[in-house]
Amino acid sequence: MAAIKVHGYHASTLTVMVLCCLNEKEVEYELVLVDLPTGAHKKPEYLALNPFGVVPTIQDGDLTLYESRAIIRYLAKKFQGQGTNFLGSTLSEEALVYQWCEVEGQSFNPPAFSICTQILIVPMRGGSTDEAAVEMNVEKLEKVLDIYEERLSKSKYLAGDFFSLADLQHLPCTHYLVNACGKGDLISSRKHVNAWWEDISSRPTWKINFT
Repeated sequence: MAAIKVHGYHASTLTVMVLCCLNEKEVEYELVLVDLPTGAHKKPEYLALNPFGVVPTIQDGDLTLYESRAIIRYLAKKFQGQGTNFLGSTLSEEALVYQWCEVEGQSFNPPAFSICTQILIVPMRGGSTDEAAVEMNVEKLEKVLDIYEERLSKSKYLAGDFFSLADLQHLPCTHYLVNACGKGDLISSRKHVNAWWEDISSRPTWKINFT
């Protein structure tokens, strides 16, 4: 069986999330570089794969699939019998995984990504960080993390006592918050969130791609 092709960029948080998933599932893959700094993601060759012009996109045989969260769900299902079991062992556990995946996408990621954008991306593009926007999103994220603290006081991981897609989805953006944005206190000030973060960010499948 041919290796899955991952069209992406090594510094892209969402590309790395997919690579980490593949590593956890022990699936062979080939990373096809899409050079974002040179605008390769907006050129016709790549737009033929992903008309939205963002990374990553995978090719698995005849299937071309984009949107990173859809990709990792597909991989978790297709390779359910090997590597890390991302979905639990019962329907109820799987439902909780998807619930916390939605929490990441709807409640955690918007303020976290906005903070990273203002602190990292805007200055990179020649602009100035909007400190008021950062402060507003920090306040939003603190409320989300307070809920996480309560949840993680009762289970080791978000969906239960097993590492799931829900935890995986948090790795890239939280990495930037902690290690590049100077916002590590959001994590370290919460005992259970901090223990969870130290656990998931130390997984070998993550560290080999994004350290």
